[in-house]
Amino acid sequence: MTGTPQKAVIIGASAGALEALSAILPDLPADFACPVYVVVHVPPHSRSVLAQIFSAKCQLPAVEVSDKEPVAAGRIYFAPPNYHMLIEDEGHVALSSDAEVLFSRPSIDVAFESAADVWGEGLTGIILTGANHDGAQGLQAVVAGGGVAIVQDPATAYASAMPEAAIASCPQARVMSLAEITSYLKGACA
Repeated sequence: MTGTPQKAVIIGASAGALEALSAILPDLPADFACPVYVVVHVPPHSRSVLAQIFSAKCQLPAVEVSDKEPVAAGRIYFAPPNYHMLIEDEGHVALSSDAEVLFSRPSIDVAFESAADVWGEGLTGIILTGANHDGAQGLQAVVAGGGVAIVQDPATAYASAMPEAAIASCPQARVMSLAEITSYLKGACA
């Protein structure tokens, strides 16, 4: 556990995301004291149902963000398809249609870098399962800002490329099972 109280959580995932997120998000308590930003690679021209799925199974409300969306603790914010999610300040999210990063929009790197700029040492960044390297650079930004870096144990991931890349770029990241990640979050954002 970090000595600094955590003020925000950002999670990036790709292939296998639904299962991994289902092992973490529903267990967060209704009084969870941090906003949770989630970036999942979804096809750009399809409708995402992640917010609906998790709103139904979680104690925290889950929404797909819109541009300039106000942010509050105890809510889950999903990046919409075909937009980068930028954390503008502690109270707002912006959307961008800038170029894809690592063939992805939304990009995990872009969201993590903006969150690290805003939340600094109060940010926990988590990289879960995925089949590319998106998130490795963003997790470096979390570490550079003094935040906590956590990576799903690649041995437990549906697709290990993303967690392996994150560990390679951030050797100081804490490697945890999904259950350990959930337990950490419950203590860090109490």
